[in-house]
Amino acid sequence: MAAMTGDGASFSEAFDEAFPGLDAASGHVLIPEPGADPALLALAERQTRRLAECLIGEAPSDCRRITAVFALTLRSEASRVLHLTDRASTNAAPGPDALRLARELRRTTAQLPRGPWWRMTLDLRVGGGAQVDFDYGDEPFPDEHLFAPEDYRADLEAFDWSAEKLPTWLSAFVSHGDRQTRSPRKAAVPADTHGARSAQGVSPKEMPGLTETWARWAVLSAAFVAAGSEWGPRMQPSHARFEGSARGGSTLWMLAGGRAVLSGGVWDAPSLADAYRGDAPHLELFAGAPTWVADPLLDERGKAGLMSFCYWWESGRWLRGESPKAEELATAIPGVWTSETVAGIVSKLAQRVARDTETAALRLVTAAEGGFAERGMLAEVFGNGEGTDLDGAYHQLVMAGVANRTDLPQLPRHQAIAIVRRYMLAHDLDDPDYRAADLVADRVDCGWMVYAPVTDGKMRIGRGLFFVADDEVLEITDTQNSYPDQYAKEVARRYRERWGL
Repeated sequence: MAAMTGDGASFSEAFDEAFPGLDAASGHVLIPEPGADPALLALAERQTRRLAECLIGEAPSDCRRITAVFALTLRSEASRVLHLTDRASTNAAPGPDALRLARELRRTTAQLPRGPWWRMTLDLRVGGGAQVDFDYGDEPFPDEHLFAPEDYRADLEAFDWSAEKLPTWLSAFVSHGDRQTRSPRKAAVPADTHGARSAQGVSPKEMPGLTETWARWAVLSAAFVAAGSEWGPRMQPSHARFEGSARGGSTLWMLAGGRAVLSGGVWDAPSLADAYRGDAPHLELFAGAPTWVADPLLDERGKAGLMSFCYWWESGRWLRGESPKAEELATAIPGVWTSETVAGIVSKLAQRVARDTETAALRLVTAAEGGFAERGMLAEVFGNGEGTDLDGAYHQLVMAGVANRTDLPQLPRHQAIAIVRRYMLAHDLDDPDYRAADLVADRVDCGWMVYAPVTDGKMRIGRGLFFVADDEVLEITDTQNSYPDQYAKEVARRYRERWGL
């Protein structure tokens, strides 16, 4: 930018030559709003020009491009400037004059019909004109430019601006009032029986059952990992999460006793927009919910007032309060609706294209629904190429508990004997006729049969017979009431059921 300050040219002339688009007539800076005061627009144009001139004056002499971002409220601010030269790019903080001019410009434009902006970006290029963008929060701000709710509330009060005029996410951020949180203490308070709403059942035609939902979610998670995507659903033990490309998302928590909680938010949910505009009351998402539906199991959107649905699984069915029907949640839940839907998504994520890819994908989904998906089934869909993360994908299935367990270790003989010995001593079963010190163990399918033999090494009729499975589960019977071989088969069957084998 040496031409800006050299050859005797005035700063104004150099500026006009370097940034020819920055003037009131160009329309590149401010788009006139209906009902806007022309004098106010002209003032804003002049202030914008002075701010750009100030930023150029603060830049290195060989700078070719300046990008400045100002995030402002009356109480908080964050800003940065990027200088780009032919050799490098450097970040810098704007000087005090630039900050002062940005604040003045914001106070002026806050009087326009659109109200106060929250972020402003100026992009100045030598020979390429200028671009100034005002951000009113149409999309969520990045974390570094998001201030405390009270800072925005102070702005609204100062500018006499209603939160109902804000975008839904920002209105929720500043005025949600914790209405979507449900602490265990709050959940434990009995609902007022007068006028209290009951939970509604969800038809199986709307939403698949919990087992199918969980297994299909796991397969989709595995598929996105196998394909090397950083996006898509993911699994953790007892916990599934999803963030969609349309900015909706959800979490699914599994609990003991066949219970679960599915909650999240649809970005453009009409119920949220209507409620924060004041056109309708907020939905009672927890109407009729049991006490265990509480914050530790709810999607994080609830803390920001952006949760638009909450379902819970109890007694073999999905229930909901005033949440919308499942068909309205499509952008916030992975495509778990049918096995075929999941198989179609999985097959499209595969790097290789083959006629039988979708068939292999459907076989994988079916196996996961039955709890016996295998690593080889993933390989049938995605192959074994270097770009495929089969290990990470299979781990998603393992964490979800829908994989066929073939890696369970065999319990050592001495540990099985020790488990029985501790039990006998704790329950006063050790006596001269049947000593804990004499215990032996014979290997059976999936575990050990432990007993104290008679002198010839045989079992004693009518005395304790212990079975210890490879997962250390102890079962007790006796030779009087059970045939050892038959009972061993039942022990193995129960073991396989526990581990999905």
